Amino acid sequence: MANTITNNTPISFEFFPTKTEDGARKLEQNALSLAKYQPEFFSVTYGAGGSTRDRTLETVLSTQNQTRIATAPHLSCVGDSREQIKELLDFYRTQGVKRIVALRGDLPSGMGRDSGELRYANELVEFIRAETNDHFHIEVAAYPEVHPQAPNMEKDLENFKRKVDAGADSAITQYFFNADSYFYFLERTRSFGIDVPVIPGIMPITNYTRLARFSDACGAEIPRWIRKQLEAYGDDITSIKKFGEEVVTQLCEKLLEGGAPGLHFYTLNQAAPCQGICDNLGISVS
Repeated sequence: MANTITNNTPISFEFFPTKTEDGARKLEQNALSLAKYQPEFFSVTYGAGGSTRDRTLETVLSTQNQTRIATAPHLSCVGDSREQIKELLDFYRTQGVKRIVALRGDLPSGMGRDSGELRYANELVEFIRAETNDHFHIEVAAYPEVHPQAPNMEKDLENFKRKVDAGADSAITQYFFNADSYFYFLERTRSFGIDVPVIPGIMPITNYTRLARFSDACGAEIPRWIRKQLEAYGDDITSIKKFGEEVVTQLCEKLLEGGAPGLHFYTLNQAAPCQGICDNLGISVS
């Protein structure tokens, strides 16, 4: 594989909070394995409506302490009051956290769309800036293939610009498998006067059924040729993983060759698939 990345190119890895002690131990091992690639940061997701608030907090602190890698909590506004968000921000500041991924957040079943005092991600970004000035580097979400709830790309880009104007420093995209959608998205962001770094979100392919379910829910398109090849492998997990690693490695190469400012991996709490891609790209370990 071509070496298209240098140790100066930022990479990062996303985890989700586990529910069991065994899961926490496995996550620790995987985080330590991925820390060897010297990522710029790890991030930890936040459940719908703040459902994993405490576990997110615990995972952020334990991961940062165990790996010595900066770890960014995801923070959403749906279902939380300003006071609850302020308490989290104050706590994270005391713990040395300096980066946050600010999201609107998913709506849990039965929760009204107007739940919470802040309704949209741009309002959350504005609130974080008002409360903490420039303490936090704020990441927001971007959608090269358009947010599934946006009526069209124009409205989605307007929403993205509002987040940047509110104070976002950079963005991480929803995952995708078509590099052209990312590069076209960048062209459109520039036409809207958006100039923050937009980091491609990368999803390793290890399980076709799960990938198809995730993609249908979040609006990420799996190109037909990839779907058909994965379907042809059936239950042959070894072939699915091998094919997936090749496809995603080639995607990363194309993105980096085209000038992408880094890569953000959605690990699903698994180290091995990301390690394979990073090794293919020539990312050295410490």
